Amino acid sequence: MSDIYGVLGFPVKHSFSPAMHNAAFKTLNLDAEYRLFEKESGELREFFASAARESIKGFNVTIPYKETAKQFIDVFTEEAMLIGAVNTVKIGARTITGHNTDGNGFLRHLSEVYRQNLKGLSVSLLGAGGAARAVAYSLSAAGVGRILIFDALKERAGVLSGEINRAFHAGLTSAAAGIGELQSCNPELFINATPVGMKEDDPLLINADKLFPCTFVYDVVYNIPETRLLRTAKARGCNCANGLGMLLYQGVQAFEFWTGRQAPVDVMRRALEEAVYGKGYGV
Repeated sequence: MSDIYGVLGFPVKHSFSPAMHNAAFKTLNLDAEYRLFEKESGELREFFASAARESIKGFNVTIPYKETAKQFIDVFTEEAMLIGAVNTVKIGARTITGHNTDGNGFLRHLSEVYRQNLKGLSVSLLGAGGAARAVAYSLSAAGVGRILIFDALKERAGVLSGEINRAFHAGLTSAAAGIGELQSCNPELFINATPVGMKEDDPLLINADKLFPCTFVYDVVYNIPETRLLRTAKARGCNCANGLGMLLYQGVQAFEFWTGRQAPVDVMRRALEEAVYGKGYGV
């Protein structure tokens, strides 16, 4: 029976992860398949409990379970413990291990598109959920100077800010009172780590007039080449990037964590780009 991998979330029908992982399995001649595990919250306990019996060897975790999945996991890697969220799970015979590849995946992509030293930079971060936690912790570890965080759930932004300050140093992060405050400090990096932008009619949450060319804008949303945020930022003279590279590199690291094999990065990149944007993208 083939080894089973997949992505757990609700909903997950929009996920493009099967394309890159199944392409990697095929290239390396691995008897494995990557599937979609769309589960409601009440089904999680049974899903985790039955995973090993179902030949599931590992899976990714996406919205809305990156934080709630922790309660079903036995052992955490250092990255998962630090970030406080799980996006990758490995199923053993007796142990379920939680890992987080979002932070390193984000940094790997950011190093390609933003060719500046991160030390001392001013960062504004929109969001404080699972993806935002990974971004905030990875940037803190990379030595940025300050991170200002805003989330619609203001208490969540405050909690994340407090955790990072305790983990690194006091004053590194703070919670913004409103979205406008994220722009008023003229950040060198502005990052959207929320799902806003996945739909064409999603609102622009920021003030376009307060976007300046000195700010690099990164949007973790990847299902369209340019979200409204990125189109607006580009029109204002900003350099920009979407989150497709983050998705790729977190997937690369998850693949290697599960299989112990070196991931075929170029194969996974081509499969992902074709699945998301169609044939001929980037050519």
